[in-house]
Amino acid sequence: MKTLTDQFGIPHTFTTTPKRIVSLVPSQTELLYDLGLEESIVGITKFCVHPFHFKSTKKIIGGTKKVHFEKIRLLQPDIIIANKEENTSEIVQELSKICTVWVTNIITLDDNLKMIEDFGSLFNKRTEAQKWMDKINFAHTDFQNFIKDKPVIKVAYFIWANPYMVAAGGTFINELLKLNKFENIYDNNPKYEGRYPEVIVQKMRIQGDPDIVLLSSEPFPFTDEHAFELGRFTHHAKTVFVDGEMFSWHGTRLVKAFAYFKKLQEKIA
Repeated sequence: MKTLTDQFGIPHTFTTTPKRIVSLVPSQTELLYDLGLEESIVGITKFCVHPFHFKSTKKIIGGTKKVHFEKIRLLQPDIIIANKEENTSEIVQELSKICTVWVTNIITLDDNLKMIEDFGSLFNKRTEAQKWMDKINFAHTDFQNFIKDKPVIKVAYFIWANPYMVAAGGTFINELLKLNKFENIYDNNPKYEGRYPEVIVQKMRIQGDPDIVLLSSEPFPFTDEHAFELGRFTHHAKTVFVDGEMFSWHGTRLVKAFAYFKKLQEKIA
């Protein structure tokens, strides 16, 4: 028997290692796979697109904000993996009637490493977890050396249109922006509240006037028309389409993200 505490501060006691896993978090589905837990994963969301073959081999139980409770119950899971940002507290409370719900909460790189370490303990995959933590730490150190002499660039990171919404402070995206020496004009901007505020793009010039406008590939499919429209509300900003998974996915994706950030920096330069 072991008792472990999730990142929401809830202690959970396990008499045996959980064998049947339902994941409600796309990035953490990828992490579970990378830890060697493919056979244990019985249910995923429709947004769990990595690895690609899961969509045909695993049961789809809905989305991240709207799940099919009966489908999950019939899968007889031992544990359900949820995330504070991706899933609502109402979903977590309802699913707790089925089995243990382990909630992750990732804002910083340290939070991400803690999650991987926790999964190693939870699923008896400590060696695999340590290997991935080492890979991430190595890639992180390498990128810090790469970026140290780069100038700070003011940016705005858009995640949605109609209405326009951005990533602000207190988000994992913002942490990765800072890592890239991108100064987010909406980080702790007193004009806007919340982590993903709706913004008035016509006021971008007076609220920070970014050097670069970043348009994320997810969750909204931005187009050239959006890029043109946003460009009109800055003095000189370049508009760059970026891979949203690299800026917002937790878990093992960070290893690929650091390599992607190098290419992005070179593209911007």
